[in-house]
Amino acid sequence: WVLTLWRIGYSARLLKSNCFRTAASNTSFPAVWMLLAQYSGRVPGLFVVVKKNNFFTMPETVEDKANLELYLPHPEVRGMTRLNREAFKRTVVVPVLKVKKEIVNTLLKSLKHTVLQRPGLKRVVEDPEDEDSRLVILDPHKISEFSLGESDREVLKQLNVHPEVSKYNLELTYENFKSEEILRAVLPEGQEVTSGFSRVGHIAHLNLRDHQLPYRHLIGQVIIDKNPGITCVVNKTNIIDSTYRNFQMEVLAGESNLVTKVKENNITYELDFSKVYWNPRLSTEHGRIVELLKPSDVLFDVFAGIGPFAIPAAKKKCRVFANDLNPESYSWLLHNCKLNKVDNKIKAFNMDGRDFLLGPVREELSRELPLLKEEQKTSFHIVMNLPALAIEFLDVFQHFLAGEPCSAAGLPTVHCYGFSKHDDPAKDVRERAEASLGTSLDGRCSTYLVRNVAPNKEMLCISFQIPAEVLYKRPSIPASKRLCSSRDFSEEKLKKS
Repeated sequence: WVLTLWRIGYSARLLKSNCFRTAASNTSFPAVWMLLAQYSGRVPGLFVVVKKNNFFTMPETVEDKANLELYLPHPEVRGMTRLNREAFKRTVVVPVLKVKKEIVNTLLKSLKHTVLQRPGLKRVVEDPEDEDSRLVILDPHKISEFSLGESDREVLKQLNVHPEVSKYNLELTYENFKSEEILRAVLPEGQEVTSGFSRVGHIAHLNLRDHQLPYRHLIGQVIIDKNPGITCVVNKTNIIDSTYRNFQMEVLAGESNLVTKVKENNITYELDFSKVYWNPRLSTEHGRIVELLKPSDVLFDVFAGIGPFAIPAAKKKCRVFANDLNPESYSWLLHNCKLNKVDNKIKAFNMDGRDFLLGPVREELSRELPLLKEEQKTSFHIVMNLPALAIEFLDVFQHFLAGEPCSAAGLPTVHCYGFSKHDDPAKDVRERAEASLGTSLDGRCSTYLVRNVAPNKEMLCISFQIPAEVLYKRPSIPASKRLCSSRDFSEEKLKKS
């Protein structure tokens, strides 16, 4: 730890003296983080391009300066909007040791804390002046004044290696940098860099901010270059439509083919990303709900999309009723049912969610619940994954069924999703659900935080069994009986008087 703190302190001194503006208020935090990341070995490595006549010796004592921009692209790329890969080329000076090739492996093990160790970066290159020797690249941030410490010198002495540190001109190109490093160098200083994206098969899906839009085509091409298998990059250009749950998008780079194949929880789906809703960030939630189901359970998926709840439930030998209003989603749902060989286990519908609940769902529950025996273990689950609107649909369950209430165990369980910007999102979702149902769910529900959608915006799932007093309609008394009862009451009252 002492050595670590000393090295960080040394790097900080270099930072102050060589790299950034002297005014503390102007010091770039990302640049400081890059320095520390370089020390910790987290910045990915670079490839080495070896040129002849680029090696020369240097005295053991050199100027007190390590190249702090060793892994940064050329500064002239700042502000570039059309990708020019050649502009990223630069040459940096690194320290090397000249070593006989037969002892290279031994030296690497002995100086593992001093040798430059980064993924993708060659630590050993050919010596252009001696085919029997190799040049071992050292980490300039771990060598004070390009001079080895006493412990390293002792190791070299035992291996009979001359301790002279030499300079080596290392040429870096566009291929040597990660996407985040490239974008940080291109975008204006101090502005947020976005290199993250959602991957949907061969498609990378971005949500760029306004200040990034002038660079959107460059960003798209960089993502294709740096991520094998990505052949198309799109940017969302509007919010998700609440009716069909798809959004307008712009192809930033690559091919315009938006029909893709994805795999989630070991199940394959095919879809047209421009016409249906698909979010890879929900894979854990899909798995969580399906895990709650048992074989022979019944699942009603009100807003089924292309089937991420319905298809794995059917594979689990549940009976499934799946619905989606979007004709494209319905079409891909049928396609994916056949693709996964569960088309005979899923009844698919292309209806409005409320109509689906009042029609097929109510019919099935009216038929099944009166036949449910105490010893039977079939459970009924209703999934409502339309976070923007689903809670508003809960009022449909008021007096949903007629007849005598079934056993408490047979009451359907609802899993309803919603967004909340409230300070207490769980309380907010519960209270809104209670308002739609017309009853309290206190002590009768659970809420689960699915994910953070945006700053101060959460997606939650509230699960509860529909209370019997909500689900069942109380039998009404015929008008003739109500009149008779009233007359009888009046006559009895007259007799007593």
